[in-house]
Amino acid sequence: MQVKNVKCAAIGLGGRGSSMLAEFVSIPGIEVVAVCDKYEDRAKNGVKIVEEKAGNTPDMYLNYKELLERKDISAVICCTTWITHSRIAVDSMRAGKDVAIEVGGAASVEECWQLVRASEETGKFCMMLENCCYDRNELALFNMCRQGVFGEIVHMQGGYQHDLRDEILCGKEARHGRLVNFINRNGELYPTHQLGPISKILGINRGNRILSLVSMSSKARGLHQGLLTYMPDHELIDTVFEQGDIVTTMLKCAHGETIMLIHDCSTPRPYSRNYRIQGTKGIYMEDNQSIYIDEVSSVHEWEDFAPYREEYEHPLWKQYAKDGIHAGGHGGMDYLVLCAFAEALQTGKKPPIDVYDTVTWMSITCLSEQSVALGSTPVAVPDFTNGMWIDREPFERGKYCLEEVCHEFFD
Repeated sequence: MQVKNVKCAAIGLGGRGSSMLAEFVSIPGIEVVAVCDKYEDRAKNGVKIVEEKAGNTPDMYLNYKELLERKDISAVICCTTWITHSRIAVDSMRAGKDVAIEVGGAASVEECWQLVRASEETGKFCMMLENCCYDRNELALFNMCRQGVFGEIVHMQGGYQHDLRDEILCGKEARHGRLVNFINRNGELYPTHQLGPISKILGINRGNRILSLVSMSSKARGLHQGLLTYMPDHELIDTVFEQGDIVTTMLKCAHGETIMLIHDCSTPRPYSRNYRIQGTKGIYMEDNQSIYIDEVSSVHEWEDFAPYREEYEHPLWKQYAKDGIHAGGHGGMDYLVLCAFAEALQTGKKPPIDVYDTVTWMSITCLSEQSVALGSTPVAVPDFTNGMWIDREPFERGKYCLEEVCHEFFD
């Protein structure tokens, strides 16, 4: 079948934006005809990436609003900072373009509603590029949940536990957006990596929703200690950081499930997303890649998850391996989430991560900030679907579907 060609643009070409651009242009039918960054050196690097990876020379812009005036561009990928990508997404949809944005939390609930209104009023979609939804482990576990291996899910956990002290503290030199957030904010700054897969398993916005949250933050000491240990002469040595080292957020769902998220980027530790699935028939825990299934596992003894992943491998990953592993960013999940975006563009189908998913996951940041500031007071999570979560239109079935495992689309 012939693949539809789609003219696209990339806005935001820092480290993350550059790597995603290199993946995006490798997808058949995707033609990046324009790149944009407010820093000229990054914009020029974007041009170079497209030339080397795809063979064409895209037009270069330093002002994204000038780029959005072009009528030949159908879609935009936006990989700018957390506090800018939403407004760029709104402007993109109102300029008649579908848009995909990188992960990050919202600064306000109003920001989320602006995204919803822009999508509903223009008919253009906004898809968060939550790559963890397409990780090999996460998709195998999704398959297991849909087959009832864990029974009825009662509790899930996840988070972002990643020692980023060097990236945060060198933010000014690297022109990276994390630093100003850690200086000025205190809450669950990066909720979506595990909340995305969790939400898809629990049917959030499709028959279920998040009702409320409570968030608690520890003292902030890790970044200052990092400066004392590794960069005692750095200009930030006397900076007061608002962001607590460990932020714990509990969420309650409409059908009784609970979710716990942990944000931990300021302390020395190995990387973990702290994934945990707990149901009436078993439990999975990421940190030791272990699983326990009632009446299957030896009583009170953990099993290795690896054989289960092989048995319940998602057909998307089977197909991915059969076609020859593309690899790329984060072991392949970057490429797969971009493929999901591209398929929606090329077929006209709704994306597997829609604007309601995007804003629900993003909103946890500003709502957790509010809860922390009020002494860990419970805070209501808005229903961005305006009641449609009870009876949504049917989801789009396909290879990249995140609601069900659609076996009929694979060989």
